[in-house]
Amino acid sequence: MTIKAIAFVGSPVTNMNRAREFYEGVLGSLLDTEMTGVHWAEYPIGGGTLALASVGEHWKPSQDGTSAALEVDIWARRSRAWKSEKFSTTRSMAVVQDPDDNKIIIHKLKPENGKGICK
Repeated sequence: MTIKAIAFVGSPVTNMNRAREFYEGVLGSLLDTEMTGVHWAEYPIGGGTLALASVGEHWKPSQDGTSAALEVDIWARRSRAWKSEKFSTTRSMAVVQDPDDNKIIIHKLKPENGKGICK
């Protein structure tokens, strides 16, 4: 067996409607309606997928569980707005917890020339 790619990054949630409101409203994620149902929602991001699952005791949220790091193209414009939200920010990333305490990381890599910190 050879692993070819990461199929998705998943976050367990307790209330799908509340979770979707957060991911679609706060993060501006676009829902893949074909791959979404009552207990599952998918958001295509670049070449990957962020999935939300509300499947009860089989997979429960945890503030110490898996985190999804989402790469952004523009940092400065949104980072100012994030400081007024419930985001913890550094110079190159912001961390926010969704309504179930799953951590979401918004990240900006250094410029391709490798000089300086993203601003």
